[in-house]
Amino acid sequence: MEKEAIYLSDWMRILLGEVPGSFYLEILLRATVVYLLLVGSMRLMGRRMASQLSRNEMAAMISLAAAIGVPILDASRGLLPAVIIALVVIFVQRLISYLAAKNENFEGISQGISASLVENSVLQLENMQSSRVARELLFAQLRSEGLTHLGLVKRLYMEANGAFTLIRQPDPQPGLSVLPEWDEDFVNQQSPQADRYVCYHCGNPQPTGSKGAGACPNCGNDNWVQAIR
Repeated sequence: MEKEAIYLSDWMRILLGEVPGSFYLEILLRATVVYLLLVGSMRLMGRRMASQLSRNEMAAMISLAAAIGVPILDASRGLLPAVIIALVVIFVQRLISYLAAKNENFEGISQGISASLVENSVLQLENMQSSRVARELLFAQLRSEGLTHLGLVKRLYMEANGAFTLIRQPDPQPGLSVLPEWDEDFVNQQSPQADRYVCYHCGNPQPTGSKGAGACPNCGNDNWVQAIR
């Protein structure tokens, strides 16, 4: 379209475009075919495509959306290219899934591996860094599970698909509070244990049980706070 033909008062062009009216009937057919193609593709790629997606499943989904969306509205594009692209995506996705089931190393590369973010009420800072999970994000996840301190956590895993799996501590112990410090009313309702201190940075218990015992052996931080029970 020439730029001279574009002006804001041309509401018919803005609303209807420059296609004949019969194309809107064709859109119904195109949309129906593309919808069925997408549903069929997802079914062929497995049930997990309807659940939380792994990285390669998300890539497959985006590829499908990019490939089959254009033919709906572009009158000059046919449906056959979208079908071919969908078949290629399905083949690649199923091949990756097959190889991942056969080879554990390939599964780790293509699907990712789980990481332990909390072990025995202590933050695993190296795993958090490699998983790109910030301390406050982890605390927010624990709060969403109704937990108020790390002493209630046996394990917190970040799964390969990005989901979190929490295993509660069967025998809760005093630990680092996960409540936001600005919520003073709620923080003040917690019960600190006078003779137990934990590292403010990672939640590791103080070895000596007395405040001011030097650097934390887990993370090197020397800021100790009273544990919450």
